Amino acid sequence: MPKAREKPKSFQRPRGTHDILPEDQRLWERIRDSIRTLSTFYGFERIDTPHLEDTDLFYVGVGKATDIVSKQLYSFKTRGGDALVLRPEGTAPIARAYVEHGMSSWPQPVKLYYVGSFFRHESPQRGRFRELHQWGLELVGDDAAVADAQVIHVFHTFLREWGLAEATVEVNSVGCPGCRPAYRTQLTQYYRGKVRGLCRDCKDRFRVNPMRLLDCTEEKCVMVKKAAPQFLDRLCELCRNHFKALLEFLEENALPYVLNPHLVRGLDYYTRTVFELFVEERKAATEEPPTAAPAPERAASDGAPAHEAAPVKRLAVVGGGRYDGLIELVGGRPTPAVGGALGLERLVAIVKERGTKVPPAPKTRAFVVQLGELAKRKSFRVMEELRRAGISAAESLGRDSIRSQLKVADRLGAEYALIIGQKEALDGMVILREMSSGIQETILQARLIETMKRKFKSHPRG
Repeated sequence: MPKAREKPKSFQRPRGTHDILPEDQRLWERIRDSIRTLSTFYGFERIDTPHLEDTDLFYVGVGKATDIVSKQLYSFKTRGGDALVLRPEGTAPIARAYVEHGMSSWPQPVKLYYVGSFFRHESPQRGRFRELHQWGLELVGDDAAVADAQVIHVFHTFLREWGLAEATVEVNSVGCPGCRPAYRTQLTQYYRGKVRGLCRDCKDRFRVNPMRLLDCTEEKCVMVKKAAPQFLDRLCELCRNHFKALLEFLEENALPYVLNPHLVRGLDYYTRTVFELFVEERKAATEEPPTAAPAPERAASDGAPAHEAAPVKRLAVVGGGRYDGLIELVGGRPTPAVGGALGLERLVAIVKERGTKVPPAPKTRAFVVQLGELAKRKSFRVMEELRRAGISAAESLGRDSIRSQLKVADRLGAEYALIIGQKEALDGMVILREMSSGIQETILQARLIETMKRKFKSHPRG
């Protein structure tokens, strides 16, 4: 009797991954184009790091006790015996690249962005994937609060451009190595008599890294966390002033923010500023939709049955913060830095749900020059007005010399420099300088857009 023919094996995508089908590719490409346009507008340059990295990079840079390193690494040894991992996040590889390629000798700050895949071996469920895509911004070499504010501003601008006008920033400061020990002692004392009632992970966190207790989302741990001491009460003067300056920048640019005194994020390298951006979820929950993904290092999970409509809730789509000690940890000189990342799968899901249209790409024509802290804050608003009007502009907020800023404007081929000093900031004025002739005129900031458009119309760029 002839042997029965074996049925061919049926293959499916690995658990916790998803395919991006042709019908979704157009949206993904538009999002990538928007990312490229906005990142470039604000002076961030593209970098791609390998999907494979040395395992110790994350042990040293991220922390052995973090969930990403202790539970979620895809690690393996090569035939040659090297210990490698599939990268679980983007900041440590950027720090490694900064040191390896001698970027400390480049003009500072170095502003980089990336778009790519990251890998975490966690339980696949709604909002969590084992391969996920992120857009990240990293600003290395600037310790001023304006750098933190710009990273937050770019992410918030991007969300708003994609129709997520309700996006809200949650922000906190986790201090520095100088003021953190005192808070850690106070936090340990608070939790000492409450350890028995915590989840298993938090019992380990209490022993290894008590600050991670504030990052737990287990209901019983959240209840204990509500009365925990707040870091803001223990900040040293330098950290307090840095955080105050950040909030002033956010307020100056009308960025909606909420102080979250228990926000710490999930990685050990954070210092001072930590932040997350939230938007609203407005559709029925499903167990594992093909286009939902976690926010960086953090994922929301509501546990709603697949057939029930979930209540409106907030989803974390962006996370980040300052990491002033990371460059030194991976072999470089002490270098301040700040960055963040946005989960693209989650963004795609929200955009598809709302039917949001793509924002048009701007053109490049002007350069904003500032002198003084007040002028710096006003420059944020001017940049936003130019962007909304479709007038491309560049800036160098980290520089304080007008001469050096004008050199950058000339190198970029800007037609006009918009100069704001202390006096102009107080008077609501802007000095408009034609770069080719050096001719200047002082105009009201309220008439800037109108004046620029008139000049571009009478002298179109060839």
